[in-house]
Amino acid sequence: MCLVLLAWQGHAKYPCVIAANRDEMHSRPTAAAQWWQTRPPILAGRDLSAGGTWLGLTRTGRFAALTNYRDPEHRRANPPSRGALVTSILLSGGTIEDSLERLRAVSANYNGFNVLFSDGERLAVFESVLGAGRELGPGIYGLSNHLLDTPWPKVETAKSRMSKALSDLSSAAPLLALLRDDKPAPDAELPRTGVSLEWERLLSSAFVRAADYGTRCSTVVRIDESRRACFDEWSWDAAGEQTGAVNLQFQLE
Repeated sequence: MCLVLLAWQGHAKYPCVIAANRDEMHSRPTAAAQWWQTRPPILAGRDLSAGGTWLGLTRTGRFAALTNYRDPEHRRANPPSRGALVTSILLSGGTIEDSLERLRAVSANYNGFNVLFSDGERLAVFESVLGAGRELGPGIYGLSNHLLDTPWPKVETAKSRMSKALSDLSSAAPLLALLRDDKPAPDAELPRTGVSLEWERLLSSAFVRAADYGTRCSTVVRIDESRRACFDEWSWDAAGEQTGAVNLQFQLE
């Protein structure tokens, strides 16, 4: 997952809105979002290589979304899959503090990551390169492949567009539109994260298109004041064309 936008407790009708893109190698096998036969059940896509996921939620409103921290110089070979961290948070019945404590204890075993998560009532973030996490208050948050709200062009643009989209959430269309934005940032505004200039350009847009790597799916979650959840997800091929869609609605417990 390379872009996560979250509007938390800032909209009278929709206290939780998530819009996210997962960027990954096109060759990595993936299953589309569905209910997992776990206890509690998890609604999420699945990484068929390692078994974890990048974003998911449960019927109680617990959710988690993960992004990798881009740092090629410190990338280790054969670490455990970071997707397992999302699964463990979703399966846990613990508090925000419990999850933060566990993440602090195990984060050094993994390549860099960030995870936004909620127990259904409270929101938190953990950033492994800092080895620390914290509870978050109401607001609009943006997370890419650096720390929370790092002002990369794709994050700043997407947060601004999400703020405007909150005026009409009767459909997922405005949120999907911001996730499908494939305009690269000007070279002068690009971050320098240790990859080539060509890749910085490719990765600077919300929606990434490249022959071997790019945006594989876009997910929009809207939870309204009555705790009704709408989960919409679209799958994309290497050309950015739609290959599937999942649209589910259900009442949170």
